Amino acid sequence: MGTFRRKTPEELLLSLYELHRGRLKIYIGPASGSGKTYQMLREGQMLRAQGIDVVTCAVFTHQSPEMLDQLRDLERVPSIHWHKKGIEKKDLDMEAILQRNPEVVLTDGAAHRNREGAERAGRLEDIQFLLSHGISVITTVNVYEVEGAAELARQWTGMKVEHSVPVNVLALADELVLVDVTPEKILQRLSEGHLGGEAHTHLFNKGNLGKLRELALRLVAEDVNDSLEKHREEQGLQGGAGIAEKVLVSAQYYWNGSIHIRRGQQIAKRLNAELEVVSFWKEGLAMPSNAATFKRSLWKLADKIGASIKEISFRSRREIPLLLVQYAIKNKVTRIVMGHSKQTAWQDFWKGSIASTLLKQIRNVDVFFVADRAEVEGERVLPTRQSRSGEQEAQAYHRLSNQEVMEKIEDFRRGTFKVYIGAAPGVGKTYKMLREGNDLLKRGIDVVIGLLETHGRKETLAQVADLESVPRLRMDYRGTVLEEMDTEAIIRRNPEVVLVDELAHTNVPGSKHRKRYMDVLKLLNAGISVISTVNVQHLESLNDSIEQITGVRVRETVPDSILQQASEVELIDVTPGALQERMKEGKIYDMAKVDQALGNFFKIGNLIALRELSLREIADDVDERLEAWERDGSLRGPWRRKEAIYVCVTLGHQAERLVRRGFRIAYRLKACWYVTYVQEIKQGGASQEERIRKLKELTESLGGIFKIMPGTAHRRVAALLLERSEALQSTQIIIGQSRRSWLRKWMRGDVTKQILRSARHVDVLVAADYRPETSPPVK
Repeated sequence: MGTFRRKTPEELLLSLYELHRGRLKIYIGPASGSGKTYQMLREGQMLRAQGIDVVTCAVFTHQSPEMLDQLRDLERVPSIHWHKKGIEKKDLDMEAILQRNPEVVLTDGAAHRNREGAERAGRLEDIQFLLSHGISVITTVNVYEVEGAAELARQWTGMKVEHSVPVNVLALADELVLVDVTPEKILQRLSEGHLGGEAHTHLFNKGNLGKLRELALRLVAEDVNDSLEKHREEQGLQGGAGIAEKVLVSAQYYWNGSIHIRRGQQIAKRLNAELEVVSFWKEGLAMPSNAATFKRSLWKLADKIGASIKEISFRSRREIPLLLVQYAIKNKVTRIVMGHSKQTAWQDFWKGSIASTLLKQIRNVDVFFVADRAEVEGERVLPTRQSRSGEQEAQAYHRLSNQEVMEKIEDFRRGTFKVYIGAAPGVGKTYKMLREGNDLLKRGIDVVIGLLETHGRKETLAQVADLESVPRLRMDYRGTVLEEMDTEAIIRRNPEVVLVDELAHTNVPGSKHRKRYMDVLKLLNAGISVISTVNVQHLESLNDSIEQITGVRVRETVPDSILQQASEVELIDVTPGALQERMKEGKIYDMAKVDQALGNFFKIGNLIALRELSLREIADDVDERLEAWERDGSLRGPWRRKEAIYVCVTLGHQAERLVRRGFRIAYRLKACWYVTYVQEIKQGGASQEERIRKLKELTESLGGIFKIMPGTAHRRVAALLLERSEALQSTQIIIGQSRRSWLRKWMRGDVTKQILRSARHVDVLVAADYRPETSPPVK
């Protein structure tokens, strides 16, 4: 009924203002040289081709041929030149721009400060003035020039900036687009002299650029998350949006409360999640001195690590699980962290088990039980980091074996692998791949097209230009001639670089390799470098998350290890609104499919969520690479403890999901991981054997070890799982949330409860069984 309400005078005035106000679009990048200006000018050319009146002013090209090429045909309003400490500065000539009155102004440097005596303090104020006069603006900014991010950049890289823009400017922009770029590419541009006299180029090293890149990815991801939350509220959807993580620690006023908070902090940091703490105290009960001391300690710790903390009162102990569930749902929590119960089975029955009741009532939230190692081993939960200098020194003197020498030679000979990744079809991955191919060709590099899918897109086809294409292999399949990439022909042609589209593609049955990524691996091993494309929904470990977001189960996937083998992974970022416009214009699919796509996979909520997921995924990938480059490079901090992840599966519907979760956790913790299925007596048959084969195949494709333990009674399942956990010295057990009835659990035993009671010295993650009534967490 709210749509029939008459607007207030204030709302009418705001609507009129928005109607006449110009649009603001900001290109943000990790650092100078990321390509923001190029993207801005290229968009100006496209707008001009559509009949939009576009001018440029105060644009820095650094005499780059690529930039000068994009600047051609664009009208320039001369800027006001001045110098500071020998560096040229450019102010907007506001009087000339207002007199010219274009529809759009392209200008660099939103954080720029104007010369002394100028009417307005800086570029941002000039932009706001132009917007108020109905002139749209497209501008650029570096992540280290945004308040908040600027301070983090200073801490992590030593980079200081004189002037910055408020972070709320990003939220006020009609469009915010990340221009992602790898450190290698910026360093190449720096060596070629395309960064001009930038003040911070002396700090541009691989590690610093990686940190700035991750900072940019996460900053834009937070902005996207805000828009996703707003969209969900407008749609009346409850629960978390399903992408951003939020960790809730349930801590007691007891000696181990601080251990649980510290563990929650460690988990939140690795997940780049927000951290909250709750504690419970009985209503009306006086607090003894020891509990009050622990309370002060927990509050002080929460304040120190930047976590919010809240005390919740209860009347009966049996209320605690329900209160915890209500708090988690209301605050969009994705993971609860708490200690193992110390109660016996009899005490659980008599007093009620908080853990068991919580697991019965919680939906779409993981529950992480922190190991009580102090009782068993006397081990600290967060041991100090061991120095690796001795180990590294010994490694330096290690003589390579013949096999190790051959492996090193193969690594040297192997081609370089680069992947362009996007949130959805149509973002421009293939376009960017072809453009890079032509750039390499101009530099004298031998580049060919191995496989190109234009889907009839004229803009993409135009980028082929002078690139040679290797003819496709024609194959007969059930009376129809189909075409695939001719890997052998490419190897015979032996180019330096080959462009291969759609990495996740499944080849025609009868092909030498089942998947295209296998062909790519063969090309790399033949010493040919490959540039390829993939969408985030095709990553195997994200398969469940994509289904939760879109309702679509993606069938064509690639193992995450393929992306990890790439020396460069670059994200192509496009706003959901712009992507939908491309769809409506027929630039992605045939016009006959547009309405169906917009009503399904390309719904605005799906596109926002996929964009955030891709931003966070690439940010995590950058962080993993930082950790590999330098010991203290990771912004999320080291895990600090050798981990072994142990996943327990049944043949139920969430088995694959648990396997993928196990992989993602193990990968982030640099851990080995194992999957075990215990087959009960009388179980078997062709269908079950096929199910086991697929689980084993999935586990091994992701790098895990799968084991089946055959022939046992159901009541022995938990004991066998725990025996293998002990044998593997696992530090974290992952099990699914049981949905069996209480009667069946009583008759056959509850495996989850038995593991929680018997494995209190091990971390146990009870993974949520996704149910569609509220938005699920995406990991």
